[in-house]
Amino acid sequence: MTDHHDHAGHDHSQAHAGHAHGPGHSHAPASFGKAFAIGIALNVGFVVVEATYGVLANSMALLADAGHNLSDVLGLVVAWVAMVLAKRAPSARYTYGMKGSSILAALFNAVFLLVAVGAIAWEAIQRFGEPAPVAGKTVMVVAAVGILVNGITAWLFASGAKGDINIKGAFLHMAADAAVSAGVVIAGLVILYTGWTWLDPVVSLAIVAVIVWSTWGLLRDSLTLSLAAVPPGIDPAAVRSHLEGLPGVTALHDLHIWAMSTTETCLTAHLIMPGGRPDDAFLMDAAGGIKKRFGIGHTTLQVETSADNACALAPDHVV
Repeated sequence: MTDHHDHAGHDHSQAHAGHAHGPGHSHAPASFGKAFAIGIALNVGFVVVEATYGVLANSMALLADAGHNLSDVLGLVVAWVAMVLAKRAPSARYTYGMKGSSILAALFNAVFLLVAVGAIAWEAIQRFGEPAPVAGKTVMVVAAVGILVNGITAWLFASGAKGDINIKGAFLHMAADAAVSAGVVIAGLVILYTGWTWLDPVVSLAIVAVIVWSTWGLLRDSLTLSLAAVPPGIDPAAVRSHLEGLPGVTALHDLHIWAMSTTETCLTAHLIMPGGRPDDAFLMDAAGGIKKRFGIGHTTLQVETSADNACALAPDHVV
């Protein structure tokens, strides 16, 4: 984040304008609150049903899967809480509000999902040496219901998965569960007719591979955003070139671009303008141009009339 210093003998002007969304970023619409409520309710109900049948059928598989689905409820709750916190107004201590909580939630869900599939992979590998009994009809029926419940929940978040990695985390969590349930049903049916018990762990590992592949991007993006990296889809070199091309700008330093949340991007920069301080219209137009071309809606520009200052020469400030 850029520090705005006061340098004696230099003419400064700062401007902050606009609230927009970075490329590939969009505010989650209010309907996602309802999506979270419906998704959590569906999954809690499914956990209760699954646990009940697990006890009645004396099936450890169902009880274990009920525990797994309960963890998915936690993932949805974390994503929902983050979405709510991101809307909180800024305070004296949290000057950006708690918008960054959406990045942390996405990172949590990515790590959580990879840990879960790691457990599935470990169990699948063990089954090669000790094949488990063929899934009973009750297990397959419950798994089929799981496809429906998780599929509906994933569908509720599908429209926001590309624009908000927090919503993407919730979507991937539920889509992964639907895939696992589908694997249980398909493998169970084939094994019933062929006796190929090795098919169960093979299908499990195939599903794990798909989930890891789809989750890797979420982990990478959420981790980089949490480290204040430039959000995906924004070319910092292009941003620099755009600012350097503004009328009267001869140099640029302290360019910083980072994600305030999973849907909002910030930019700060120091512009060297030897001709003197521009008027407000220049600053507003510059911020508007950044918003229109790059989707960066929180732009702060500081104007300096000379490049001969400590801030410009400090290596740890220059981008």
